[in-house]
Amino acid sequence: MKTRLILLTLCLLAATLTGCRSPQFGGDASVTVNADGAATPLTVEIGTTVAQALAQAGISVGNLDTVEPPLYAVLNDGDTVKVTRVVETFVTEEIEIPFEKQVVRSDAIAKDETRLLTSGENGLKEETWRVLTEDGVETSRRVVKTVILKEAVAEITMVGAQSAFAPLPIPGRVVLLAGGNAWVMEGTTGNRKPLVTTGDLDGRVFSLSPTGEFLLFTRKSKKPISEQINTLWVVRANGQSSPQQVSGAVNIVHFAGWAPTTTPTFGYSTVEPRAAAPGWQANNDFYSVTLSGSIPATPRKLIEANGGGLYGWWGITFAWGYDGRLVYARPDEVGIVDQETGLLRPLLEITPLQTNSDWAWIPPLGWAPEARTIFVVTHAPAPAPLTAEGSPYFDLTAVSMINDGSARLVQNIGMFAYPSASPVRVRGDERTYQVAYLQAVFPDQSETSRYRVFVMDRDGSGRRAVFPPTDAVGIEPQVVAWSPQPIEGQAGDFFAVVYRGNLWLVDSGNGQAFQVTNDGLLVKIDWK
Repeated sequence: MKTRLILLTLCLLAATLTGCRSPQFGGDASVTVNADGAATPLTVEIGTTVAQALAQAGISVGNLDTVEPPLYAVLNDGDTVKVTRVVETFVTEEIEIPFEKQVVRSDAIAKDETRLLTSGENGLKEETWRVLTEDGVETSRRVVKTVILKEAVAEITMVGAQSAFAPLPIPGRVVLLAGGNAWVMEGTTGNRKPLVTTGDLDGRVFSLSPTGEFLLFTRKSKKPISEQINTLWVVRANGQSSPQQVSGAVNIVHFAGWAPTTTPTFGYSTVEPRAAAPGWQANNDFYSVTLSGSIPATPRKLIEANGGGLYGWWGITFAWGYDGRLVYARPDEVGIVDQETGLLRPLLEITPLQTNSDWAWIPPLGWAPEARTIFVVTHAPAPAPLTAEGSPYFDLTAVSMINDGSARLVQNIGMFAYPSASPVRVRGDERTYQVAYLQAVFPDQSETSRYRVFVMDRDGSGRRAVFPPTDAVGIEPQVVAWSPQPIEGQAGDFFAVVYRGNLWLVDSGNGQAFQVTNDGLLVKIDWK
């Protein structure tokens, strides 16, 4: 009885594996192969696998093709083999990217007046599709790669909004960067005119020449950002000429600025775009350009591309003094540039900040107006167990350009203090100036903290908080712009600052502040 049960179980198992048919051994079997639109009859030996039968018929099977039954199956008389040809192709096509329409309100033009700032322009992308067909019939299509060939340019229309603030007289020129466009303000805060309305200024460079005659700025590149980040341009700030591109000046991230020369001259440093963070590899070079009329001459290389010291991949920045000397700042030192040879002479060693991220900290610095001192934010040590590189403390230090001596003026101010000295003022027999700097609201977390503007005398005395009030939200890190001359009817020195997207003028003496704009679009300013 037990033997019969075992035989019955084996029989049932065999029937299941062979489609309820008994296996055949010996002799021939007739099978049919369906492939490439034809049915091919074939006589094979009993026990032949599908793979052997296809080889006998001279039918090859591609890597993507499917076979039913599978290649390892054993054929019996009357079986049919189906070969399905699967073809993979890649199709590339260019597709337009529709532009967006944006409406922004601004008090720079009359109420309800409309002005087209930028014309919309469709972008272009290249999509690559993976297409699968089975016996010529498409069964699958999906996108495997997308490349932006050209970014879409939004159509931006500005609608005038009535200003709620009375106009104030201002000396010199103020330039404003708002909504990707440049505006100029002259004579009074109520007199604002568009200067560049391409809608693509990126704000990395936005600098007036010392006399306020020219504006230097960068625009986003129309090429993919992996190929080109931006381009450098110059325009007369009176709005009476067209912007001119600086030949060969591309990929400007850290620095472009003006020299204090009678003939308009500026310099810049470049990077190389990279796909990996932070998006570039710094060249740490330096080029000088002189204007002929309003046309930039061919750039002259002063400093060759170099490693840039510790964290040199991030970059280096520069600052011209009022006497024409050029200083540099990089994560590990501050020094002076020999403009004849391009050699760098260190003045102050900086303990590099270990950010544990894909960015590096460059010490902010600013020149005193008499060019005898530079004010530098230095990385201060911390008590154990914190390392020197990981210290969250930063001080404001004065460095003498006469004897290279240094003195600490303010402790624990934050990494983005951005010192800025006012022009020299003559009061009686004394020539004096003030220094504005930013104080972090949370000094131990100064990377993410907001800041308040403090003002002090040039020797570090008389420190006082000026703007905004202590019960208000702090400002974003920035360099405040001092008025080139006293404002008519006001006794104190004024500076301009961007606060919550608007322009404010602040009296450094009593802290009285005047809001100038209210559209919340402002990003950067300069005042000369």
